[in-house]
Amino acid sequence: MTEVTQTVRSAFFSRSFLLFLLTGGFAAAVNWSSRILYNIWMPFSAAIVIAYITGMIVAYVLAKIFVFKDSAQSTHRSILFFLVVNLIAILQTWGVSIVLTDFAFPAVRLEWHAREVAHAFGVAVPVFTSYLGHKHWTFRR
Repeated sequence: MTEVTQTVRSAFFSRSFLLFLLTGGFAAAVNWSSRILYNIWMPFSAAIVIAYITGMIVAYVLAKIFVFKDSAQSTHRSILFFLVVNLIAILQTWGVSIVLTDFAFPAVRLEWHAREVAHAFGVAVPVFTSYLGHKHWTFRR
């Protein structure tokens, strides 16, 4: 087994990553469902961003309590890194959601819940980059 394979295996086949998926999945559900509610009062693009912030607050609290309990970072510092990692992730979420909704789905004539499907893909994309960012920066041991 190569060193890269070993590194990938130890990062993503771990109890920590499983807990991250579970807590992050719950936060993603909050993100996704709150976007539908926010979309009643604001445009789709803005609702994506506000929903992401809502999910991000849930994700931080759950990750700190259940996933990265042994973090040596102060709360202030971990919040700062959490924001940086999630700034990258929100750009990924927003970009994927908008590209799918405005370009890809119309090109293939996908109309059935196009915004919901696009946003679900957008929320799923940054799972791996976010985990690595939070493990190595936000909640570093």
